[in-house]
Amino acid sequence: MKALWDLRDQPEKKPRMPLSVSAIVEAAIAIADADGIEAVSMQRVAADLGFTKMSLYRHVSNKSELLGIMIDTAVGEPPDLGEVPGGWRARLEEFVRRLTEVWRRHPWLPAATVGARVMGPREAGWTESAVAALAGTGLTGDERMAAAFLLFGHVRNTQSMTTAGTQAWSGGGETAELIRGRADLFPELSAALSGPTPTLDDNARAFGLECLLDGLAARIEQRR
Repeated sequence: MKALWDLRDQPEKKPRMPLSVSAIVEAAIAIADADGIEAVSMQRVAADLGFTKMSLYRHVSNKSELLGIMIDTAVGEPPDLGEVPGGWRARLEEFVRRLTEVWRRHPWLPAATVGARVMGPREAGWTESAVAALAGTGLTGDERMAAAFLLFGHVRNTQSMTTAGTQAWSGGGETAELIRGRADLFPELSAALSGPTPTLDDNARAFGLECLLDGLAARIEQRR
């Protein structure tokens, strides 16, 4: 009877949601978005969901499999660029804009999508969208794939320029001050940093993309 009354005095526990692959992946993405991909572990995901670590292995074989599903879920559906007016260049500009948005929402994606691995269907669909944007330009299939990979690389590189890194190179940043103080060693950098304060993150992205697309335009014109 004492146990019964003790039980009555305890707050009622909310029933746990049933464990599923989608619930595991959603929790893992939330951890990665908040604390970085390094914070994602089977133990951490299980704890956040209120389950034991072993419970996760009934749904996901290992962390590598979990990461693959995380990536394919986080990238979302690939963009349909067929209705974008303005030809191949406008379509690729829209592709880069949407890719940048996705990678900004999930800042762990650029680092997680490198190296030898198997892509999921959604991630592969993003490459398909970029390659399809160049259909009819006269570029070969290999060249169109290479162009897509160049665009991915450009967004990845510019995305990796953190706010701290950009501020260091800005007009009032510590790195800029040190370089200007040693103009004899860094004459060109010092001169470049003595002009208007650069917004390296945005300018590098826009400038680099323009250079890439200009190069593609020249190659396409050669094919014609």
